[in-house]
Amino acid sequence: MRRKISTKISTPNFYLLPSTSYLLPYFAPMSILRLENVTKKYKDHVAVDHISFEVERGTIFGMLGPNGAGKTSTIRIITTITGPDSGQVFFENEILNKTHPARMGYLPEERGLYKKMKVGDHLIYLARLKGLSATDAAERCKAMLHRFEALDWWNKKVEELSKGMQQKVQFIATIVHEPTLLILDEPFTGLDPINTHMIQDEIFRLKKSGVTIIFSTHRMEQVEEMCENIILINQGKNVLLGNVKEIRNTYKENLYEVGFKGTLPQNFNGGLELIRQSEHEAVFKIPDHDSPNHLLQYLMQNGCEIQSFHEILPSINQIFIRKVKGERYE
Repeated sequence: MRRKISTKISTPNFYLLPSTSYLLPYFAPMSILRLENVTKKYKDHVAVDHISFEVERGTIFGMLGPNGAGKTSTIRIITTITGPDSGQVFFENEILNKTHPARMGYLPEERGLYKKMKVGDHLIYLARLKGLSATDAAERCKAMLHRFEALDWWNKKVEELSKGMQQKVQFIATIVHEPTLLILDEPFTGLDPINTHMIQDEIFRLKKSGVTIIFSTHRMEQVEEMCENIILINQGKNVLLGNVKEIRNTYKENLYEVGFKGTLPQNFNGGLELIRQSEHEAVFKIPDHDSPNHLLQYLMQNGCEIQSFHEILPSINQIFIRKVKGERYE
């Protein structure tokens, strides 16, 4: 005899499908943040023009675009500093409200430390604004300074630090309350290569721990290295949105670089096109749907010794230029 299952669920971890009597596990949606047709206008200037995107949990999401593209205006909406004129924002499956920034960490492009305060006092003050007790704030701030090899800054005034050191202090203040969403606007400005690497390592550590990170910059090569998914914004509009690897493969032009010994053939058949060459390297374009093996076979049959071979994928920066200006990137 089939036992009847009650539809009263005492735990939020499960839900009951209405068409069945089986209890199934509930998995939260993959996105932590979702924007739907968000628009923001300042007088006659449309800073954000019907932007829509989702940010998956536990990922590094790149927000790219030139200066003035609308990135910072979008971030200010996400952090509730300003509100959208139209459209909707959802954070952790709720309509965005003033309680949500407590679960976010925001490092703005324009830094905002009080120059006369001591580093330790300043970090504790900012941590307490995020809801930490004085004891917890002090413990976490000291632990973070130790991790960043900066514990001896505790009693120094902010104005005594270099710009790079101040940047590290502000980064610590951004993450000390353990946010679920971290928003970084040009986080590497003013940092030397060693400290840039240190901040990058911390970003990857946070991602591994489950923190979701939005990384906003006009330096597209940095985001290409760090992010799984990106949005390209230009003049307030979505220009491109998706997975970095998929985007680069979508816009590839069947270009291959060959390192060789010997002499290249004088004539090419079957649609092969020589784009450029130097003494021992050449770039070829092969026809759509053709196999790169045909190129290799043709070169070897004509006396070339192949020493290296790889496909040339366009960079995100090249793709952006192509999307905005209609230029090719051979």
